[in-house]
Amino acid sequence: MRIVVALGGNVLLHRGERPDAAVQQANVERAVIALAPLAKDNELVITHANGPQIGLLAMESVSDPALSAPYPLDILGAQTQGMIGSLLARSLRGALPGRQVAALVTHTLVRTHDPAFQRPTEFVGQVYPRDVAHALARKRGWHVSRDTAGWRRVVPSPAPEGIVEADTVHALLDSGALVVCCGGGGVPVTSDRVTGELTGVEAVVDKDLTAAYLAEELKADFLLILTDVPNVYTDFGTPRQRPLLDVTPAQLLDRAGPAGPMRPKAEAAARFVDRTGALAAIGALDAAYAIVHGTSGTLVRPQLVFE
Repeated sequence: MRIVVALGGNVLLHRGERPDAAVQQANVERAVIALAPLAKDNELVITHANGPQIGLLAMESVSDPALSAPYPLDILGAQTQGMIGSLLARSLRGALPGRQVAALVTHTLVRTHDPAFQRPTEFVGQVYPRDVAHALARKRGWHVSRDTAGWRRVVPSPAPEGIVEADTVHALLDSGALVVCCGGGGVPVTSDRVTGELTGVEAVVDKDLTAAYLAEELKADFLLILTDVPNVYTDFGTPRQRPLLDVTPAQLLDRAGPAGPMRPKAEAAARFVDRTGALAAIGALDAAYAIVHGTSGTLVRPQLVFE
C-alpha cells in the first residue's frame, strides 16, 4: 500500500517546548518509532510541518545586523525542509537498516493571482507588542494581525496547484526508497508560462492541502494526517465533545466545525477522498499503525451509493 503521511507541527515540536535542536531531534525519533512499523510493509512518503522552525529562522533573519534585508520566506522554507528532512532521514535509516531514504527539497506551484495574496492569514514568526508590530509593518512592508498572545506577521497561504518534483518522487518510490518531501507545504513558487522559470514568493502553502495534492498525484492508497489528538471531534473543547470515528467527506466537513486548527486537516482529508475514492484518516502520532489498520483515529471514506 502507498501511504502519504502528514506530520503536524505539534508532532515535531510540542506546545510550549523550546525549539532547541536536541528537543526536535528527540521528537523526530519518537515520530520515527511510530512510523517504522508502517514503513516495513508499505511504500511511505512523509511530509511535515515547519511553522515553529520557519518562524525561528524568520526572527533570526530580521534581527541579523549583517543582512541588508531579511531572507525571503521561500528561502527560509527551503532551509527548514533541509533541516527537518535531515533529522527524519537519519532517524529513519537507523530504524530501518538497509532501507533507502531520500529527503528531497520540493517546490509547490501556486497561482500568481490566487486570491490569498490579497488576504494574508498565515501567522509567521514571533509575537510583538502592537506598536512594535506596526512599526515593523511600515518598515518591512508586512501585514500584521492580532494573535492570541499579541501581534504577529501574517502572510498569504495560496492553494497548491502542482508539485515541481512529483516525477522525481515517483521515481524514488519506484526504486524502493522511502521519501521525505513537501515539508511545510513545499517552497512556494510561480512558473513563467513561456520559459518555465520558477520564482519564489512570500507565502506559506498549507501543508495539509499540499499533502493531499501530493497523495493524489502519487495515486496513494491512504492519506494519514497525524497530530496530537486521537480523533477529530464534534463540539471540540465543550461538554458535548464527541469523537468522529467513521465519516464521509461531507460528514467530516459538516461536523468538524467551520474554523480552528483541525479545519485544514479536515479539508485536506475530504479533498483527497472526494477526488480519488481512496481512504484518509486523522489521528494521533503514536497510533499511526493502529489508524491505518482501522482501530484508532477518524477514518474518512468515500460515500457509498446506498447511504
